[in-house]
Amino acid sequence: MKKDDLTMIASYDWGFPVPIAYGLGRLAEIGQHCIGLGIDNPMIVTDSGSRDLPFIGRLQSSLHDAGLTSSLFSDISPNPLDSEIGSGRAAFIKGGHDAIIAIGGGSAMDGGKAICLTAHNDFDLWAFEYEQPVPVMMQGHRFPALITIPTTAGTGAETESTAMITHAAKGMKFCVWHPDLKPAVAVLDPELTVGLPKNLTAWTGADALVHAIEAYLVPSFHPLCDGLALEGLALITKWLPVAVEEPENLTARGGMLMGSCLAGIAFLKGLGLVHAISHMIGAEFNTQHGLTNAILLPVVLRFNLPGQEDKVRRMAQAMNLSDNSVEGLISAVELLLNKIGIPKSLGEIGVPTDSAARIAEKALKDSAARSNPRVATLTEVRGLIEIAIAKAR
Repeated sequence: MKKDDLTMIASYDWGFPVPIAYGLGRLAEIGQHCIGLGIDNPMIVTDSGSRDLPFIGRLQSSLHDAGLTSSLFSDISPNPLDSEIGSGRAAFIKGGHDAIIAIGGGSAMDGGKAICLTAHNDFDLWAFEYEQPVPVMMQGHRFPALITIPTTAGTGAETESTAMITHAAKGMKFCVWHPDLKPAVAVLDPELTVGLPKNLTAWTGADALVHAIEAYLVPSFHPLCDGLALEGLALITKWLPVAVEEPENLTARGGMLMGSCLAGIAFLKGLGLVHAISHMIGAEFNTQHGLTNAILLPVVLRFNLPGQEDKVRRMAQAMNLSDNSVEGLISAVELLLNKIGIPKSLGEIGVPTDSAARIAEKALKDSAARSNPRVATLTEVRGLIEIAIAKAR
């Protein structure tokens, strides 16, 4: 067995940036994690597409075997709505729960974290919006214990409190968070990602790719995040095509889960225009987030990379490319997207040309637009969206 295989299928416990339990079969330990954290009655939060998948039953069985009670809340959309968070909060209170276990893809993570934010206080969800002053909790307030279990290798949402929620009335996505909410433990079990369909493996993996690239390009000085972004990029570009073509390959699944986690930590530094645009397209047209990101990536790279030659060279090295020019990097990204079957335009996934102007206006209000490495005007953002709708690559 190759060294990479041995590394990726072994078990590890890490303490940075939150406690992380990585390894095959680690889901079976969930009951002991709960007992160690003093949890008696957790509410499981997942998305509507995951509620009947085998890992939910396995999770419930593990909790039952440990002598714990639990209930399942699964009314979470692919792009979670503010109304769904309110319903989740009501279910949490009615069930007398003391913790949340968020299991699934990015929407499950976002839904679980947002419910956690509001469960033990009377603040409106939007008081936790990232651009607003941080709400001051009453003395003695504690957020419910939060356990995160990703079943896709893409969102990287398992180590932080940030969550993207759609404001239904405004037709926009906003980031909500609180610095005092941190996952008590993140369980990274590659076996949970094996059943992911080929298209979702590609789309969520491309999301992780965008996280690594955009985080690294954010101009602020943060060498910790930069290091994680580059290592995440190396893992993702190596293992994503393998995971798509060989869905049972546990080494590839493990490599992607590690890479996704690293890229997710890295974007604490910020993101960029790919996410700013994608958030608003998702809010309006309910598109899959990673897929939308993937289509937009080459268009935004052509806008952002000129003048970033030093960073381009470092990314090319991480991707093991022989051509470390701007054009060489973009060509390699496009080749990877082609290999994993990403559509070549937003028009192919139902985004109409006449939406470009309003999406651009909304995108510039997104916090990710402010950390983009190049300042963009409204006209420039609209132009990028129009290109991506017609022919992104």
